[in-house]
Amino acid sequence: MAVPIITVDLITLDADLGAAKESVIAALARRLADAGRAENTDALRDAALARESQSATGLPGGIAIPHCRAATVTTASLGFARLAPKVDFGAPDGPADLVFLIAAPEAAGAEHMKLLSGLARALVRPEFVTALRAAGSAADIVALVDGVLAPAPVPAAANATAANSATADSMPVSSAAVSSAPASPTAPNQASESSASESVPVPSSVSAESVTRPTIVAVTACPTGIAHTYMAADSLVAAGKRAGVTVEVETQGSSGSTPLDPETISAAGAVIFATDVGVRGRARFAGKPVVESGVKRAINEPDTMVTDALRAALDPTAPTVSGTATPARSAPTALGWGTRLRQILLTGVSYMIPFVAAGGLLIALGFLLGGYEISNSAKTIVLDNSITQLPDGGLAAYLGAVLYQLGVLAFGFLVPALAGYIAFAIADRPGLAPGFTAGAVAVFVGAGFLGGLIGGLVAGFVALWITRIAVPQWARGLMPVVVIPLFASLIVGALMFIVLGKPLAALTSGLTHWLNSLSGSSAIVLGVILGLMMCFDLGGPVNKAAYSFAAAGLSVTDPASLRIMAAVMAAGMVPPLAMALASTVRPKLFTTAERENGKAAWLLGASFISEGAIPFAAADPLRVIPSMMAGGAVTGALIMATGTTLRAPHGGIFVFFAIGHIVAFIAAIAAGTAFGALCVTAAKELIKPRTITATPVLTTA
Repeated sequence: MAVPIITVDLITLDADLGAAKESVIAALARRLADAGRAENTDALRDAALARESQSATGLPGGIAIPHCRAATVTTASLGFARLAPKVDFGAPDGPADLVFLIAAPEAAGAEHMKLLSGLARALVRPEFVTALRAAGSAADIVALVDGVLAPAPVPAAANATAANSATADSMPVSSAAVSSAPASPTAPNQASESSASESVPVPSSVSAESVTRPTIVAVTACPTGIAHTYMAADSLVAAGKRAGVTVEVETQGSSGSTPLDPETISAAGAVIFATDVGVRGRARFAGKPVVESGVKRAINEPDTMVTDALRAALDPTAPTVSGTATPARSAPTALGWGTRLRQILLTGVSYMIPFVAAGGLLIALGFLLGGYEISNSAKTIVLDNSITQLPDGGLAAYLGAVLYQLGVLAFGFLVPALAGYIAFAIADRPGLAPGFTAGAVAVFVGAGFLGGLIGGLVAGFVALWITRIAVPQWARGLMPVVVIPLFASLIVGALMFIVLGKPLAALTSGLTHWLNSLSGSSAIVLGVILGLMMCFDLGGPVNKAAYSFAAAGLSVTDPASLRIMAAVMAAGMVPPLAMALASTVRPKLFTTAERENGKAAWLLGASFISEGAIPFAAADPLRVIPSMMAGGAVTGALIMATGTTLRAPHGGIFVFFAIGHIVAFIAAIAAGTAFGALCVTAAKELIKPRTITATPVLTTA
């Protein structure tokens, strides 16, 4: 039988626990430890205070919910204190008299968030807060809390209405119910059932007319986390302002992510996931009505997405993050398995790219200092820490050997990182160990990029399957750290060695030989295809597929891979450069904002940041995108025709030292840029768009 999360011995009523929040938290921690729910009072107190130092846990209306997840906690628990006098927990409207301490074991992340979100949702319901203040005994408090975290079954007549809403994690909104809900402390279950079937909790400070405009939270993320992530965030915030709605966005980009405050998430009416990769910390949004799309829809249609989110907040049948069952009707914002699979694969690519960029550039710098022959002796030089192996014994060549070897080691993580984070996107943290193992096996057997991709998928789904196996309560703490990594790694390792490894290695070897055999017209056709892919969706799935194909196969000893890398990077530089040239030569064809974007696009294009052309493509996709693709195809074809090579996977013109036939490389980019600019200028002159009122959409499919 499950241990209840709150009992009468965890409750303190109308007590003076000190004038500071530290003393209140210490008293509640002592309560939990005395009840046998934590092994050490001080450790629990320190964990809660550490969380408190990150952001205040005070809520409007005299409420505070300090919380933590700590190894000292043995059972997920709630401690409660009704204070006299009140104590300041950092809420904007003053001190708190109702304090819940939420404590969860280290391995109970989902349970911790469920407790937090469920309780926080209840605490913004005025009738629940009123009942807590009016409760006459600890037993009444227990009944109230149990009523919102584990509601009693509703009458049969209400089942159809409450089926999708009577949980602590999912409640619909109704302004009428907010103003008329009963607040009787003697009937907590009745009150919670009524609000669950009729209303979404809203803060008591929210006016009746603003109930239909709830706060929206959003997460934006793209594979590289450089441009799309932050552009989408800005677009959603601006759309929220136009609609009179507060939109709080968490950008999961390459510069790190500042998670949304749990209180902000709890108070939100809906969530928008505008991502091309998996959402980190998705469980935080459990139960929220959700609108999901690729990141570019948030750039192109932010007003539509905000409107969809507002509708979802008012719709009790809307899809939710927790996957609550909904009526069998079409849900246009729900993601299918095709989109989900694309996000899984792009998550792996997103985490792989830093290893590609760092390792590839270090190798290129090593060549710059030590010459290309340094690859033959770099390992010996570095291990011996000596320059005696160098032809000229120079310091520059020694440093080149060090940089080259660092790059080789960093580049060696490419396939394991791809596989590991594909598995992570499927099974979260339990998928990391088996995913990296699958990637390492793929490298060992020679299956390369394809082996990492397949191995990561297998590892992720095996780990996910094991996580869903029901185990006794005492074994749950071992599952994520021992059981799942062990058995998932064993299964995927055996499959890779015995079943999948050799066929994938043969396929990889055959593809390599085929690429090396390309010459003449066949090589030019490949260059055209790569150029078209790089310019189609500007950092989207097609662009990333071409880039990943080139970067993952990059090898300094493989001439074909060097030509492919050169074609991919040169073609990817064309879109922003072509738009910059066109807006400079024919400024009257572009808006003022586009002309300003064109000035920045010169540097973005030279740096191989294709996203610099997005503002142009978003505003006029039908004339801009085909023009960019035409320019990219010309550049890709010329690169392959001239045999130009590139030993660095990123950097644009600034890695000139790693380019073979630098003149041909520049000429190919110049030709593609000029042709793309000519095409877009002609298209804007000759093809007049129809008058439309909606924002044009840049597709990524």
